[in-house]
Amino acid sequence: MISNKLPKIFYGGDYNPEQWDQETHQEDLRMFKLAGIDIATVNVFAWALNQPNETTYNFEWLDELIDSLHANGTYVCLATSTAAHPAWMAKRYPDILRTDADGRKRKFGGRHNSCPNSPTYRKFSKAIAGKLAERYKDHPAVLVWHVSNEYGGDCYCENCEKAFRVWLRERYVTIEQLNRAWNTNFWGHTFYDWDEIVVPNNLSEHWGDNNSTFQGISLDYSRFNSDSMLECYKLEHAEIKKHVPDSVVTTNLMGFFKQLDYFKWAKEMDIVSWDNYPGLQTPVSYTAMAHDLMRGLKDGDPFMLMEQTPSQQNWQPYNSLKRPGVMRLWSYQAVAHGADTVMFFQLRRSVGACEKYHGAVIEHVGHENTRVFREVSELGRELGELGERLLDSRLPSRVGILFDWENWWAVEKSSGPTVALNYVDQIHKYYKSFYDRNVQADIVSVDSDFSNYDIIVAPVLYMVKPGLTDKLESFVQDGGTFLTTFFSGIVDESDLVKTGGYPGELRKLLGIWVEEIDALFPDMRNKIVLNGEIGNLKGEYECGMLCDLLHTEGAETLAEYGDDFYKGMPVLTRNSFGKGQAYYVASDPEQSFLNGLLEQLCEDKGIQPLLNTPQGVEVTKRVKDGEEFLFVMNHNAEASTYELGGNYVNLLSGDSLKGSTEIAGRDVQILSPAK
Repeated sequence: MISNKLPKIFYGGDYNPEQWDQETHQEDLRMFKLAGIDIATVNVFAWALNQPNETTYNFEWLDELIDSLHANGTYVCLATSTAAHPAWMAKRYPDILRTDADGRKRKFGGRHNSCPNSPTYRKFSKAIAGKLAERYKDHPAVLVWHVSNEYGGDCYCENCEKAFRVWLRERYVTIEQLNRAWNTNFWGHTFYDWDEIVVPNNLSEHWGDNNSTFQGISLDYSRFNSDSMLECYKLEHAEIKKHVPDSVVTTNLMGFFKQLDYFKWAKEMDIVSWDNYPGLQTPVSYTAMAHDLMRGLKDGDPFMLMEQTPSQQNWQPYNSLKRPGVMRLWSYQAVAHGADTVMFFQLRRSVGACEKYHGAVIEHVGHENTRVFREVSELGRELGELGERLLDSRLPSRVGILFDWENWWAVEKSSGPTVALNYVDQIHKYYKSFYDRNVQADIVSVDSDFSNYDIIVAPVLYMVKPGLTDKLESFVQDGGTFLTTFFSGIVDESDLVKTGGYPGELRKLLGIWVEEIDALFPDMRNKIVLNGEIGNLKGEYECGMLCDLLHTEGAETLAEYGDDFYKGMPVLTRNSFGKGQAYYVASDPEQSFLNGLLEQLCEDKGIQPLLNTPQGVEVTKRVKDGEEFLFVMNHNAEASTYELGGNYVNLLSGDSLKGSTEIAGRDVQILSPAK
């Protein structure tokens, strides 16, 4: 736990003094103290500076930097610098460069341009990580180790092709098993030798961004690509641990980032960290969901907010400023969902290249008399006063939302039935119903312990992995409530259809049989017509995109389609299974329908909102040693009023609160029960 390293919420961010002179660095140190900054992430992109050639290492500049930060009271999150390889390395060893999906070898430039299966890259990255760990293993300033930076991308070079074949042999053992898994008798794709297999790219199985003639091959390459980068991380992680066994090692993730299976990555990380960059129009519920995903990667453990902008981003089409109060509000939103750090990119703005207009604690003007610096300093003061009170607290939840990267890949590599199906959007749609009611929900994996929850929701559970059906049946049998949706139970882990009728292995649990799936055009709608009332739900609601034509096999029909040739067929069913119930939503309904349905599921389980608040006022609860902390966050620009049962103290202001309570626009209250 990072709380063992520093007994307060870390406050700081990425710092690149190698871009500045010593005079500027000294001014930065002065301003860090003014802002309450106590940690700096350094050395992220300094590989070329650290290693000017194959045999020479230069860490003297880093010695001086870390020493000066420590003398100033600023601790260090030390990166391994391997996020961007040096130019000399690319020139001397071209195998380090990636090959794109069209078969073109990249040249030096950009970042993340290293082939993850290049023996050269792995050798040099492992070496420098080890040298850094050996050099700074006893330095009192170094609290956290940061491997590389925002892993991502893909490569289709000969190194990757050879490594893919090795990966496949380990997975399938025999070529016969591989042929069965990929259904290679289709289109005469049968392989007789491992060397006949080529990477699936735009020269072979792919066309466009997300289309594949053989989804099984492409799915395995996604798995392989994620595993390849994870192996690079693990090599550096192991080098650090060799010299610093009790080190806290991480790498910064990116929320719902499609290319890497973060549930698998999290098992190799001492603490999860991530970079949060919502736009001005990103729904705050989506950002909350991403925080909850990061918390869920390690079964509810607190995480690090490694990066956010103090104000402005540089890479979106329209890079709006964060309005006054929003930086503080969104920082506390991260803490409210489980962050034990608040960190920025960047501490001082660069003067050149593509991030010179990305916001920073210290703007180009170079002094503290800016709106952003004043807001950062005020937040730093508050975090200092909170001290360790919130550290290591957790968010109790009785609702789990199942999310799976391999399912995501498979759903969106599918050759049908509609291009409109977006897996993460469907997850968010169900998450938002809980969020809007101030009901906490965990994002869980297929490996999670479902017994911790009363409700499990699994939107678009297209791929059912081995053992998952048994877990879900046991969960419902013991009294749990399970809900899944259209396009679920279709394929196994190889993207092979489970014959015998949809939803495959889930058919018994759900008590239904899906005969056909209708894909509607964007301007087409159908109706959900309820057979009676479900809580506050009654009458008709719109649905669209996909419509499953199903028959009940023991399940109760709660609603029917209102239009088209399948009018009168079930669209919402409930099946009693043991002590619990399993629901199936056969189409994509309007949000108000989901809100009412999930509200009733919560009522049935006695799950109440943390507080009843106006729209735009978010509430979460963290608990530590039996003490509860309610975070009330007003995302509206105007003040809002809510009812607060009991007596509370606002830890940020010291005010006592009870009954009808006002919260200012874009304000935050952290409430602890009055003693």
